[in-house]
Amino acid sequence: MLNLKNISFSYAREKIFNDINVQIDTTLITAVAGRNGTGKTTLTRLIMGLMKPDAGTIELNGKIISDMPSYILAKDIGYVFQNPDHQLFASSVHSEAAYAPLALGMDIKLAEENVQQALIDTELADKQECMPQLLSLGDKQRLSIASALAAVPKLLILDEPTSGQDCRERTVLLRLMRKLNKKGIGIILITHDMDILAEHADRVLVLSNKCIAFEGTPRELFTDEERTAALGLELPEAVRISHEMKLELCLTPAELYNKIAVRREENGKNN
Repeated sequence: MLNLKNISFSYAREKIFNDINVQIDTTLITAVAGRNGTGKTTLTRLIMGLMKPDAGTIELNGKIISDMPSYILAKDIGYVFQNPDHQLFASSVHSEAAYAPLALGMDIKLAEENVQQALIDTELADKQECMPQLLSLGDKQRLSIASALAAVPKLLILDEPTSGQDCRERTVLLRLMRKLNKKGIGIILITHDMDILAEHADRVLVLSNKCIAFEGTPRELFTDEERTAALGLELPEAVRISHEMKLELCLTPAELYNKIAVRREENGKNN
């Protein structure tokens, strides 16, 4: 469990958060959403130790981590930036993935085993000698994830991981995210994409007015159209269409297709 207690934070006297209290189950995929400027990335950087709160504490599994440096927290929490070019620097995919575990003092043999597993998980095992800077955007993003995974974190924070990717790369990354979660790694996902949030998140936090304005499941969030709009969020396509057709709320295209098929079958019987 990740526990944020009475967290406040300001940039140059501008209050960003005011007395935030929330518990995040680190066995789940938790999406963080909200309008631009509400502090989504700031919240995750506070968790990662890249910034320090003005007040309050952050605990991971009962241990206070808000006063720990980020390089210590990297043993438990992996962080993947929105732009992978901001964190890739090595001359090869292998050296990039190996940097974190070796820098954290992991045994060389164990580090190599973890690197190989991370590259297999991220579908990059056949590109170990490639230069990271020459990879596609999707490959770069997955290499950033592999670099975090090689340190064997308990929690992985992804900041807009599908931004700028084509449909295939986005699908590969989302499949990877689910796979990692099933292997026991908690995911905190910052996203503006409500279709991704509806289909893949177990829990949702929505930031607004310097606090957490909503906490619950995607289904609970999108059931109330007025609240969703007031929070500055768009309805996912499946949700919007299911509302328009007066169907039971559908979060995914698959759910929507099944509901439409059932309605057609019922209408056929009635006719």
